[in-house]
Amino acid sequence: MGAIEDIYEDIDADVSEAEFREAVAEKVDQMDGLADEETAAMILAHELADGEVETISDIETEMDEVKFLAKVVSVGDLRTFERDDDEDGRVINVDVADETGQIRLAFWDERAVEVDDGGVEAGDVLRVKGRPTDGYSGLEVSVDKAEHDDADIDVDLGESTIESLTLGQSDVALVGLVLDTDSVRTFSRDDGSEGKVSNLALGDETGRVRVTLWDEQADQATELDPGETVEIVDGYVRERDGDLELHVGDRGAVRVVDETVEYDPETTPIGDVDIGETVDIAGVVRSTDPKRTFDRDDGSEGQVRNVRLQDDSGDIRVALWGEKADRDVTPGDEILITDAEIQDGWQDDLEASAGWQSAVTVLADGADPAEESTATASEESEPAVSDGGAGLDAFADGESPSESADDEVDADSGETVSFTGTVVQTGDPVVLDDGTETMTVETDARLQLGEEVTARGQLDGDRLDADELL
Repeated sequence: MGAIEDIYEDIDADVSEAEFREAVAEKVDQMDGLADEETAAMILAHELADGEVETISDIETEMDEVKFLAKVVSVGDLRTFERDDDEDGRVINVDVADETGQIRLAFWDERAVEVDDGGVEAGDVLRVKGRPTDGYSGLEVSVDKAEHDDADIDVDLGESTIESLTLGQSDVALVGLVLDTDSVRTFSRDDGSEGKVSNLALGDETGRVRVTLWDEQADQATELDPGETVEIVDGYVRERDGDLELHVGDRGAVRVVDETVEYDPETTPIGDVDIGETVDIAGVVRSTDPKRTFDRDDGSEGQVRNVRLQDDSGDIRVALWGEKADRDVTPGDEILITDAEIQDGWQDDLEASAGWQSAVTVLADGADPAEESTATASEESEPAVSDGGAGLDAFADGESPSESADDEVDADSGETVSFTGTVVQTGDPVVLDDGTETMTVETDARLQLGEEVTARGQLDGDRLDADELL
């Protein structure tokens, strides 16, 4: 076997040996005798290898040229635009994917017309050569050449799941459960126009994602309620603070659909959380405090509301900030809080902070706390929460949070009993609330609203004469 054959055998390129030999001869002529056939063949082999990438995930904006295989996921509409020389240009976007991710291709002018005429369809596999650029929806490739290939690429062309979302993905179709909504915010663009933005939190059986709605789509957030199922149409995936987000712009849509979506999050037991962590927690609301307002340094007004949340591993105070303070959360509700930040709270106790990045979802209403607090989330028609840490199943046998403690309140007067609850009234008498019932406590101790205490003593009718406060 000759030198040219050896070099050709070592390259991995989509050219025949005859085409390679022809290119070698052209290269020798171009170099005007400065290189023989073997040298020209080596130069060509290097040029052919340059830009070859294994997968879509290997593509980077800084690359001059890339060559890769991918399956067509969707084909967009042909669009025309006016160039500076007053001539009309044409472009069509094609989304392609492989096992590692998805990327948008831009076909221009004659190539765009060929695609629009049926030259490329969903399910086709293309061998692409092009230039990576930073496009409207993130990284894309401006196509110089695209040929059909019979390679087998395992890509599902159906609806996406939250787990399957990848950076740069566009034309996303996703069905999910609304976990939380946010208000519409306005901002000024560089050109002086006003924009609008709002957010949703969506979940499905594979996870959850933050959805950002822009401009005309932003008002959708005020029209949706947690627990509804929606379909995202033509979304695109961006990154924020290391997490993927799904964005919906003027070409996308959010639609309420009549479908059932299971959302089964992995939650952290409250007793296992530690300061500095960002966790998902779920449990039964034991007590709620009134909403408080305060002035920020910039002169604006903020608001916060504290609730006490309990599962079978412990309990924790949760601060609901901003609009979350207005959520209709009452004692006995079973709620899920995602992306809660664990901080150092009052009297060195841990506290969970639910801010703008968090989602608060009521899993079971607490209209009748005495009954609702005994039901597990899986027994409700609302989205289920697994026992991946929350411990809600501990209440399935009919115990309320306070009744699952070692010391139970004895209804018979004269018995020594204990009662653990949050101070909802100070002075004489003190009133404690454990989320399912209240207890009037006779004590000389000075207590503060919101403080959690355990009172032990003699029960006299409906009053507890406390000998000891813990």
